[in-house]
Amino acid sequence: TMDIRKNKIREAVQTFENLEHRMEPVATVRGVDFVNDSKATNVNSTWYALESMTKPTILVLGGVDKGNDYSLIKDLVEEKVKAIVCMGTDNSKIHEAFDGVVKLVDTANAQDAVQASFSLASPGDVVLLSPACASFDLFKNYEDRGKQFKDAVKSL
Repeated sequence: TMDIRKNKIREAVQTFENLEHRMEPVATVRGVDFVNDSKATNVNSTWYALESMTKPTILVLGGVDKGNDYSLIKDLVEEKVKAIVCMGTDNSKIHEAFDGVVKLVDTANAQDAVQASFSLASPGDVVLLSPACASFDLFKNYEDRGKQFKDAVKSL
């Protein structure tokens, strides 16, 4: 019965790992990995995403802020993030939280965010879309945001 249980757990984990828009590997372009975690619509989800990063990270953050407390991820940002690329119509709270902590770049859409991230990244880095915000400022929903991110990566 232990084998059956292990197989069940393995299946469940594989199913979980393959959820679209949740830590979904998109592509590696010239040594830079792109990861789509568009489903991360709050700071806690982004904390888990950053916690799992093992390479220097360019974090794509922003959208409709739902009263976010970015101090929750400040330590992880200091430890793992090379730059934050803001993707949203109002990025003021992100700037307040991370000015002087890490390089910040503002972009207005997924295409610009991906291009800015790619230009900031070096081979061996990860570009992580884990926005910590809702998507309604620029996108229909988080699926649309994730799809536009993936399309932009594929057109690099």
